[in-house]
Amino acid sequence: MPTTNAARLATALLALGALAAGIGAHVRADADPPPATDAARGRSAPVPLEGAPGSIYDWPLGGPPPDVVRRFEPPPAPWAAGHRGVDLAAAQGTAVLAASDGVVAFAGTVADRGVVSVDHADGIRTTYEPLAPTVPAGERVARGDVVGILQSGHAEVPCLHWGARRGSDDYLDPLTLVGEPPVIRLYPSSG
Repeated sequence: MPTTNAARLATALLALGALAAGIGAHVRADADPPPATDAARGRSAPVPLEGAPGSIYDWPLGGPPPDVVRRFEPPPAPWAAGHRGVDLAAAQGTAVLAASDGVVAFAGTVADRGVVSVDHADGIRTTYEPLAPTVPAGERVARGDVVGILQSGHAEVPCLHWGARRGSDDYLDPLTLVGEPPVIRLYPSSG
């Protein structure tokens, strides 16, 4: 598959972000070269992912679980207010990874924000925003593939909004996909 300008831009942004953040390692002359990047497919060097044991889902930011800036708040009705996902702390320029294998259902702009949605074989759709998409709609992605580069503009603190749903309006707490227990709220009874 030929390399696209978007893939080249994503690779350049990742490299620039790593340099600007001071991320990088000193490499000895006799050390093995780093793993290659296949930017044309949205794949990057493997990042250790730590989802739940046996889960087909992993954290969309790679590495250990990130801080949760805002938790899932299911709406009382599909049209009502709520927070249909979780906000995960991450710096602008961070690579956003597909949480599981699937097909990109949408990659574009919604309400002035870049959004990528991935349909998974188990009927769940995961959504990631705000980001600069690095994959087109219709592309098959594997767990851990880069689907975009995190941008600012979603909340007051830099974060990734990660959503999950089954069907058109059955929103799920995405933290349950990676083995985090759901938040249970007890309300007083009126009796």
